[in-house]
Formats: sequence, C-alpha cells, structure tokens
Amino acid sequence: MRKVAFEELPEEPEQVTEAEPEQVAATASEKAAARRADRAANVSMTALTRRGMSRWELEQILVARELDPDEVEAELDRLASVGLIDDASLAETIVRTQHERKGLGRSALIAEMRRRHIDPAQIEESLEQLSDDSELERAKELAHKRAPQLRSLDQTTAKRRLTAFLMRKGYPSSVIRTAVDEALDAGGSAVRFR
Repeated sequence: MRKVAFEELPEEPEQVTEAEPEQVAATASEKAAARRADRAANVSMTALTRRGMSRWELEQILVARELDPDEVEAELDRLASVGLIDDASLAETIVRTQHERKGLGRSALIAEMRRRHIDPAQIEESLEQLSDDSELERAKELAHKRAPQLRSLDQTTAKRRLTAFLMRKGYPSSVIRTAVDEALDAGGSAVRFR
C-alpha cells in the first residue's frame, strides 16, 4: 500500500468582528422566544400524552404555567394544525367510550362534554351516533347486571335503587322505566322482606 501525503494548507486567521449590540439583543430575544415556545410545546405534549383534551382544557393548562397569551395561542394553533387537538373527534371519542365502558346515557355525556367546554354544535353532532335503541339496550344491560345485587331487598326498594342508579348514569325516565321493569321482572317478582 502506498501512503499518500496530503499537502497541508496554511490556515487563514479567522477574522473576528464585533457584533452590533442590536444583533446580540435580537439573537438573545430570538433564543428566549424559542425557549418559551419549546416550553409551551413540552407542557402541551405532556398533558396530551395523559389523555385527550379539548382546546379549552389545554389552554387552561398552558395559562396556569404562566405562558404569554400569544405563545399559548400559537401553540394551540400549531397543535390544531397537526391534528393533535380536535374537539369534534374528542366529542365522538367521549360518546363512544363513555357510553360503552361506563354506560353513560345521553344527558351524562352532554354534561361531560360541556364540562370540557366542547362546542354545543359538536356535541349534538357527536350524539347523532348514539341511537335511542342502543341507549335502551345499554340501560337494560346495566339494569340486568345490577339487579342481582338488589335481590335481598323488597321490590319497592330494589326498584327505587335501580332507578336511581340509571338516573345517575344519565338515562331518560322512559328508558329507565323500561329497563328497570324488565330487569326486576326477569329476577322474579316475589316480594322479599328483611
């Protein structure tokens, strides 16, 4: 193998120029703005990794961290533009998950979305996926599941407690009445005294 020698070029001395004070101040303010923007992004991403949030909820978190209103608005707009905050899809997710998992009815779902400050038009649109039949079926399911726990009680008390349970879940009275009657009739209509 042959060794090739490279010719060393003489280094030119670096020319050091003094920056204008305005340039130094502009660079420092740009760096500070970038740090604040990074902080807003870190806070918002940390909050969004825990759970889905509405624009209002995330705004409250950023404001609580004492970020400038302009930075907060810029971060919210950035997150909305990339699809990380979308109140319409959040409303649909709340309806789907809370109805299926927790068994919440229409009025409880509305209350949850209002608490999260989702736009009323988006609330109505997301509730369109919840039919009256599916709400009745879910209420019956919950009532049948809960009824065995009330077997030791007399009929009136069992009916009252099961009705209250479904009311807390947010079901309308007509649905509750049908579900309670069906669940308690299926378990036997014998009156039990304590």
